[in-house]
Amino acid sequence: MTARPSPGDLLVIDGRASVQFAGDRALTFRVVSVCDRPTYEGWVWLTGYVINRRGNATAKREIFVQLAGLRPAPVLAPPTRSGRGRRPRAAR
Repeated sequence: MTARPSPGDLLVIDGRASVQFAGDRALTFRVVSVCDRPTYEGWVWLTGYVINRRGNATAKREIFVQLAGLRPAPVLAPPTRSGRGRRPRAAR
């Protein structure tokens, strides 16, 4: 993904985007905003949320990454409210 990301994009941030996210530091990131201030060529500041495997936001972060290393993340199921799901009714 060399195009500039947009708010709402769900991205894989790993070692391709920046060495600080290599290996087990990789994360799934939901973009909230893209900074328009000038940076090094091919790099960008992103603000957004780290998304866990359940699709829930766990932390808000601002990250500095290479555009060429950004990849779209697989679409996650919508988050659920743990413990608040509907329980089946008991048979009468």
